[in-house]
Amino acid sequence: MGSVVNDDSERIIPLPVGLRPWISQLSVAASGGEPAHPVRAEAPDATTALVVRATSDRTELVVMGPRTRAEYFEVSRVPFCVKMRMQLGRAQSLLGVPLSGLVDRVVPIGDLWGVTGDRLVDDLSNVESDPTAVVGLLAATLMDRVRTRSRHDLARDELVRSATLALTSLTSPGPRVQPTARRLKVSERHLRSLFTDAVGIPPKHVARIARTRHVLAGASHQSLARLAAEAGYYDQSHMTAEFRRMMGTSPRAFVAGQLPAAAPCH
Repeated sequence: MGSVVNDDSERIIPLPVGLRPWISQLSVAASGGEPAHPVRAEAPDATTALVVRATSDRTELVVMGPRTRAEYFEVSRVPFCVKMRMQLGRAQSLLGVPLSGLVDRVVPIGDLWGVTGDRLVDDLSNVESDPTAVVGLLAATLMDRVRTRSRHDLARDELVRSATLALTSLTSPGPRVQPTARRLKVSERHLRSLFTDAVGIPPKHVARIARTRHVLAGASHQSLARLAAEAGYYDQSHMTAEFRRMMGTSPRAFVAGQLPAAAPCH
C-alpha cells in the first residue's frame, strides 16, 4: 500500500477483472470524523497512481508520480478519495507520457491530457462521491487509451514488467540489473533507459524501494536480523543504513512512532 499509517476510513476495494493487468490496487477513503492517527507516513513507492479527491465544492484528478523517499503529513480529515495504483511498467501506456517527469510530483491530469483531462474531471464531478461510478469512468478512459497504443508500446511494457518482477524479488543481496538485462536479452543500458521512461526511476532504486517496503511490512513483528536476510541486505547494519536513507529514521524508531517532522497534509 502507498501509506504506512492510514486513516481507518480507507479501504481496499476489489479490482474489476479488466483492470487487473493494468492496476495493482484500488482504495477508497471518506471523511469519518477525527483521524485514527495524527501523522500519515507515505512510504517510498515505485508505482504511479491516479487519485480522485472530492469535497463539497470541488473535484480534482491528479497523478501521483513515483515517490523515491518517505513523506510524513499531518492528518486532519480525509475527503472522499479514490486512489488507483498502476502496475509497475504500465503507467506510461495508460498515461501516454514518460514517467521521468513525474517523479516525486503530484500533477493535475489536465497538465498531462489537456482538454481530455479537463473533460474527465467534469464528468467525475457529476458523479460526486460514488466510488463505483468514479472507478467506472476512470476504467473506461484508461482502457480507451490502451487501445490506441501500438504493439511496440505494449511489448515494451511487457519487458519492463518482467524486469520489475525480477528486480523486486527478494532472493539475493543487492539489485541484479545486469543479470536481469542479460536474461531478457537486452543491454543493461537499454534496460535503464526503458525504466527511466516507463517507471520513472532507475532499476536499482526500484529494488531499494522493494526492500524498504518489505522491512516496513515486518518490522513490528519480526526480528531485524531476519528481515535483513529476507530482504537481501548484506547484514542488519546495511539494512538500517538504507532504511534511514529512505524513511528518514531507523526501523526501531519507526516502529516506536518516532517519526520525522510532518508537513501539513496536501
